[in-house]
Amino acid sequence: MCAKRLCLPDPAAAVTDELIASHIEPNSRVIDLGCGDARLLEKLRDDLGASVLGIEIDQEGILGTIGRGVPVVQANLDEPLSDIPDQSFDFAVLSQTLQQVRRPKDLLQEMMRIAHRALVVVPNFGYWKIRLQVLRSRKTPVTEALPYEWYETPNLHYMTLHDMHDLAEQLGYRITTEIQIINGHTVERAWGANFRAESALFIIENTTS
Repeated sequence: MCAKRLCLPDPAAAVTDELIASHIEPNSRVIDLGCGDARLLEKLRDDLGASVLGIEIDQEGILGTIGRGVPVVQANLDEPLSDIPDQSFDFAVLSQTLQQVRRPKDLLQEMMRIAHRALVVVPNFGYWKIRLQVLRSRKTPVTEALPYEWYETPNLHYMTLHDMHDLAEQLGYRITTEIQIINGHTVERAWGANFRAESALFIIENTTS
């Protein structure tokens, strides 16, 4: 796993935070996997009265989280979250991180084990500017949302929005909500989303629960 924290720099971070927060119920129990400096968790705690916990691997992120007064556990998301009991949270958040872990399917299953609902934000590698850059340059694309050269990127997997649907279906989960981020704005049920969206939020529930 990348030695740096499992979180891409998000050019739409403020939009993403507002989008996630708008789907968190007041006084909920929320765990953020790859929380960085806990900017989002601080907001959920202060604005919604949420009971929060961050999971982070990077020391700088952990210090930032502690500085915000947010509880944090240092853990590797490529390993099971064995110390966290089943269904101990209402929401598990994973933003710009799923594509960076070695076993995304295992991590999503862990999220659904520890929480009733998962809120997952992923970059869309089917975005039209990425496709066009590949066609023009015939090289791995570098964009504002994906600012790394291929030899130093933390991304281990490249996925589109359709891939997220396929994974959820394979695991027996239901995507109850999908909201795309297009040109810095949130759009629900956008036409041609797999082509137009830079990223998207998926809210996922277990169909067996």
